[in-house]
Amino acid sequence: MNRLTRYMLKQQFIMMVFVTLGLLCVIWLSQSLRFIEMIVNRGLSVSVFLQLTSLLLPSFLAIILPISLFFVVVFTYNKLIQDRELIVMRSAGLSQWALAKPTLILALLTAAFGYFLTLFYLPYSYQQFKELQFSIRNDFSSVLLQEGSFTDLDGLTVYIREVGQDNELLGILVHDARDPNKQATMMAKNGALVRTENGPRIVLLDGNRQEVNPKDGTMSILYFDRYAVDIAHNAEDPALRYKEARERSVSNLLTTMPPDVLPNDIGSFRAEGHDRLLSPLYSIGFASIALAVLVSSSFSRRGQTGRLLFAIAIMIVFQVISITMKNLAAKNPDLVPLMYLNALLPIAGGLYWTFRGPQIRAKAGSRDEVPA
Repeated sequence: MNRLTRYMLKQQFIMMVFVTLGLLCVIWLSQSLRFIEMIVNRGLSVSVFLQLTSLLLPSFLAIILPISLFFVVVFTYNKLIQDRELIVMRSAGLSQWALAKPTLILALLTAAFGYFLTLFYLPYSYQQFKELQFSIRNDFSSVLLQEGSFTDLDGLTVYIREVGQDNELLGILVHDARDPNKQATMMAKNGALVRTENGPRIVLLDGNRQEVNPKDGTMSILYFDRYAVDIAHNAEDPALRYKEARERSVSNLLTTMPPDVLPNDIGSFRAEGHDRLLSPLYSIGFASIALAVLVSSSFSRRGQTGRLLFAIAIMIVFQVISITMKNLAAKNPDLVPLMYLNALLPIAGGLYWTFRGPQIRAKAGSRDEVPA
């Protein structure tokens, strides 16, 4: 690797890191808004919120990497063209391979990192995300220990006036409507949230239980010193949780059969598995598109705006086709080969056009275009 290749590779790598981090922050902020409800309604701490949302970053990163690389390559070579440095490089005898080599090395490294994400880290992180999300949604302690608000827990409405020392609950009201024919309201001066082998319970101390007979409308009141309300009525067993496609490995997605997967999900699981194998290739494909449009082009004094827009349009088209093919292949497995064709076509076409070299189309006597 000569000095020029190392220099260009370093510059593109640094630029790509900053572009990727910028896009990652924007997407993270927009997606994090979905979990604000957990902070507001479930009393989620900021640290748990950050842990929860950070586990989604690998999913975003796998999508961002090819796009970031594309724009870095476009910016790099467009600047070389505008500053006439590409003309100087060619005049010094550099071949198309020498000019494209730094980008192709970076594209291969990005694709390798993409495979690490899609094959290994992405399913692991997303599984951790779903398990943490599951535990938060089934951990009633973070919900119940909120002062001055009514909280609904699937038919169980809980109100806590104040949380005292050692998490003692003061001024408790519980309305149990899980059985529509036997609704009851419990009020107590104080109590506590305790955990048992059968799940969490609210232990009420010094209160009463009111129940209205739905037949004649009469109310019965029961005074108690101690009363326990089971709030684990709808708690789910984490071991029985159905795993989504993004939580599973590629081998599982491509081979799993019922009862491990629902029959209606087999097509989408297979499409997800093939997409995991293909998505890192778009780093090479999008970089090849940028090289084909810019490195193989001729310098024009009228600017590169048209070529830049053309390259962006091609990239967007392949990205849209990729998403469309994945959705269609989920319904019709016979379309899976088209997913591979869409991933390989920009690589083959882009590299062919890049190494074909600049084509001078200027007419005799015209100096609008010269080899870049």
